Order: sequence, then structure tokens, then C-alpha cells
Amino acid sequence: MKYDVLITNIGQLILPKESSTPLKGEEMKNLPILENAAIAIQNGVVRWIGHKDEATNMEAVEVVDVKGRLVSPGLVDPHTHLVFGGSREEEMSLKQAGVPYLEILQQGGGIHSTVRATRVASEEALLHKARFHLERSLSYGVTTIEAKSGYGLDRETELKQLRVVKALQKEAYSTIVPTFLGPHAVPKEYKGKEDVFLDEMIDMLDEIQQEELAHFVDIFCETGVFTIEQSKRFLEAAKAKGFSMKIHADEIDSLGGTELAASVGATSADHLVAASDLGIEGLANSNTVAVLLPGTTFYLGKDSFARGREMIDRGAAVALATDFNPGSCVTENLQLIMSLAALKLKLSPEEIWNAVTVNAACAIEQQEQAGVLAIGRAADLVVWEATNYKYIPYHFGVNHTKTVYKAGKVVWERNKGYEFSLS
Repeated sequence: MKYDVLITNIGQLILPKESSTPLKGEEMKNLPILENAAIAIQNGVVRWIGHKDEATNMEAVEVVDVKGRLVSPGLVDPHTHLVFGGSREEEMSLKQAGVPYLEILQQGGGIHSTVRATRVASEEALLHKARFHLERSLSYGVTTIEAKSGYGLDRETELKQLRVVKALQKEAYSTIVPTFLGPHAVPKEYKGKEDVFLDEMIDMLDEIQQEELAHFVDIFCETGVFTIEQSKRFLEAAKAKGFSMKIHADEIDSLGGTELAASVGATSADHLVAASDLGIEGLANSNTVAVLLPGTTFYLGKDSFARGREMIDRGAAVALATDFNPGSCVTENLQLIMSLAALKLKLSPEEIWNAVTVNAACAIEQQEQAGVLAIGRAADLVVWEATNYKYIPYHFGVNHTKTVYKAGKVVWERNKGYEFSLS
């Protein structure tokens, strides 16, 4: 058989375990590695994996010698706010000066600033901006990504954000999973009328479903935003219509959002900095993935990070994500998040790789399409400027990507940029 592409002389090939459910607890410590490997691709699909010596006589249209470099599955980023208008760099100096976030909000900043900018931006302008960030994410090795709405807080703008994601799905080289986060905050005009606003968000679900604009719903369960009871009402209404569920939970205060996520069968619970012992127990006894966002804690200058080490030790499934957004984590660099997971969450290199591949895929219900390299699976993979998997989280703050393949085709390469125009 003559393959399309044969990638050979791989120093280490990362082969996370195929699983229909996330890896939990001790399972996350196991990261299968094939040394001195090769991989053959036909029609965008992995057709053979083995030792490089076995590939000596194989025929391929293109043979790529990666000269002992590390190869992994394409990374998966399961929590981003990809589509938004404007930016908020002027707030950094205010935060440094000690101005409280509530005061920044009162001055018209914070999320209100992004909502205004997103509402006035055209769909074309939002598409152009989101495409720029998506391309940068791809350059860091991310081939599958989640993208939320949530900066409209009204019907028209929320739909506009989701339609931008749908347009990107048709043109981009990344796989994009859309999430409706209408209840991301309470608009100023609905203060004291939160349930009325929530009813309006629930009323949008049929239209979102008809246009196939979102796979997931999400809600921000936090002090001053939405309560446990309100969050449960929204999630159960969406679940009844066939949506999968996510929740921003226990980011600041321990309200019980982690417990709620496990009890309603949410696919993931995200943030979890203030998750309780009972919440962690609930994660361990369910398949709800804890999506941890250490970049957000770091960017906000806080000292207390999510208890990732303890979550894994107690049997939970953990994934990592950037939380890319204009206010609290302005980075598309998932490799940096891997380093923060080592330094601040105390995860091992093996756990980190499982958290950005197979578990991250499970966190957005893409485990059949992403997160692993196996025969019969899509050839989404990254060639790294490193020879071993421990080096990536160790050497922080830079881009280690050499080449990114999506479905067997090169979509980004160092010193060449994007192999194909995504504009």
C-alpha cells in the first residue's frame, strides 16, 4: 500500500489511551509512549503506527523525517471565549493600582465594556477578529477548540456570536465546538430581575437548536451572578431539549456549583478554584470533567489555585484549558497553561498531557474525534521542537510547535506560518 504521508524517525510518539469516558485519578498517570516511532496517514486518517525500522520499506507520496522530535495528538482547548469585540488593555493599570473590579464595572469597564463592543460590532468584524485568535491558537498546536458566546447578553448579539462560530466551523482548519453562554452575567437593566433574564435565555434555546448553533449550554454560577437554583433551572431546561451541559462553577465562592454539575450530569465543571471537598467527591463519583483554568488565576494575580493535585488523587477526571478571553486570561497559548499546571496545580507531565488531549476531548464530547492517535482516527497531530514529552511544560512561555497537521494535512509550520490561507 502507498500511503499519502509517512512521518518517521519520531523520537517519542505520545499515544494517550483511547477511552469513551475521561481518564480518572490513577489512570491519568499512565501516558503510553512509543520510542523511535513512525506513523502512516492515508486520506487524512491514521492507518499504521509502529517502530521506525518497520517503516523502512513502506511507500508514501511524502516521507517526513522529523529527526528524533516529539510527536503528539493535536491539543484540545475545551474552554475559550473566542468571539468578542474590542479589548480591555486599559484596565490592567487600574488593576495594578488596586482599583476593585466592581469599581471598574461602575466606570463602564469589565465585562460591560466587552458587551458594548460586541453588540456594536458587525458579524463580519467579529469573524475577522475571531479568525485571528483561532489561527494563533492553531499555531500553539490546538486542533480542536471550544468557543462560547456570552458577550451579548441579549438575543440578537448572542445569536450573532454563535453564527460567527458556525461560519468559522465551515472555513477553519481547527474543529470548533460551540457553546451558548447567554447567562454569562446579568445585564445592568436586569438587576433585580435575574429570573426574567434567565427566562429570556431559556426561550432562545429552540431557535439555537433549530439553527444548530450550539452543542453545549453554559451558565456562570457565582455570587452576584446566578444562584445554584437558577443555574439548575437553566441547565435542566437545556438538558430537556437535548443540549449537553457545562457550568462555570465555584470560581470565587464555594456555592456548590461543582456538586450541581455532578448531580445533573454536566459534561464538565469549569474553574473550580473554590470547589468544596463534597464537590470533589462528586466529581470522583461521576464522569463530569473538572476543566481547570490556571491561566485565569495567574492573570488575575490570585494566590489560590484550583486543587488539581488533590482532585486527581481523589479520583476525579481533570482537563486543562486556556479560558482565552479579553478580561481575565488573555492568551491563546495552551502550552503556557501546561506549565502553570505543573508549577501551580502540581500535576505531573503525564497527567498534563492527558489533560490537554484525551480528557480535554471528553470535556467537549469529542473523544471519538480528537485527543488520541490511533488507527482509524483522524490524523490531527503536532510535531514539536523537543525530543521528549517532559520538555514542553518544563520550558515555559515560548511556542514549541514545529508543524501542525489537521486530518493529515499541514496547516501550520514554523517559519512558514499558515500553510493555507484561512482568511
